[in-house]
Amino acid sequence: MSIADFLSEFEREAATTRRVLERVPSDKLTWAPHAKSMTIGKLSMHLAGGPKHISHWFLEDVYSFTPNPTPEPASTEEILAAHDASVAAVREHLPKISDESLTAPWSAKMGEQTLLAMPRGVAMRTLLMSHFYHHRGQLSVYLRLLDVKVPSIYGPSADENPFG
Repeated sequence: MSIADFLSEFEREAATTRRVLERVPSDKLTWAPHAKSMTIGKLSMHLAGGPKHISHWFLEDVYSFTPNPTPEPASTEEILAAHDASVAAVREHLPKISDESLTAPWSAKMGEQTLLAMPRGVAMRTLLMSHFYHHRGQLSVYLRLLDVKVPSIYGPSADENPFG
């Protein structure tokens, strides 16, 4: 896989993610399905803004974690603005990574402790892509529980059929 492949996939998935985020109701941002769950607002902001923060991790061979708490948004518009800024940042960061460096060792540390160590491309697939697909899936369940129409993601939903 090349950086161009990562960016192409990210662009397609970002458009789908935006469709899901557009459905988040501003009047329910503090709702959570369970006491151990994030609120829909915090989950949405994590999904919207996370790629911006994570994509720059791969510009170096070692990333040092610093606390970066996810804010509680005040509106769906704030979430969408965070998503749009995040997409722009990924578009800026990924082209700075060479295809050759995808197989090079990459690690994440907190202080002296190594938290992750793997090839850069594997880390990008896991942390930048799969991680956010997982959270988008969570958000689609939150929407269903709130009786909000769930958009098509990889095919028809019970509410939307792009093929019909």
